[in-house]
Parts: sequence; structure tokens; C-alpha cells
Amino acid sequence: MGKVEKGCDCRILHEDIVKMFKRGFNQNPLLLKLADFFHILSDNTRISILSVLDQNEICVSDLSSILNMTKSAVSHQLRILKDAGFVKCEKRGKEIFYSYASDEVRDIFEIALNHISKDL
Repeated sequence: MGKVEKGCDCRILHEDIVKMFKRGFNQNPLLLKLADFFHILSDNTRISILSVLDQNEICVSDLSSILNMTKSAVSHQLRILKDAGFVKCEKRGKEIFYSYASDEVRDIFEIALNHISKDL
């Protein structure tokens, strides 16, 4: 049988705390940017791309073969990830290789993956 959690049943309002946070949350640009950051991660294709990049840098052709998608569709998703600062690219001759833009982005991906894998 699952764990049953009760909601807060108190009638007390801690007005000082509520006022303090209401001022900070009202269209806070930092929190809106954080929501956009996690929105980028909400797409299965982009998560799949980040999963591949977690193992190795890769070019669009290889990535499209792995994901069984057209190069155009993969490029579109990579552009979204690049514009959001998740990935970077490096041109080598005629090829463009993609990798994580920073260790912080990779860490966020790996921490989230580790967190959810505990429930499997």
C-alpha cells in the first residue's frame, strides 16, 4: 500500500513570509529563465541528443542515424539546444561536431538522470 501524505491543515498564515516571497516571485526574470531552461529539457528528442552527447561528441549525420531522424530534424533540435546554451559546435573540415557547452549543463543532465534512475 502506498504512502499517504496529508496536506497542511493549519489555519495560520505567516504573512511576513508570504509577503517576502510574493514580492520575489512576481515575474522574477531569473525564475522565468529557469523555467525556460527546464522547458528545453522537456522534449524527448532533445533528451536523447543530450544522452548521446553525454557519451561522446558527435556530428549531425551520426546523430540522425542513431535517432532514426532526418538531418534536418536533428539540426533543428540542435539549433534549439545551441540557442539555449546547452550545446556548442566545432567545424572540422566539412563536418560539424556537437558537444556539451559546459560541464554545468552536463552535470545537470547527469544529476537528473541519476535522481530518476533510483526509482526504476
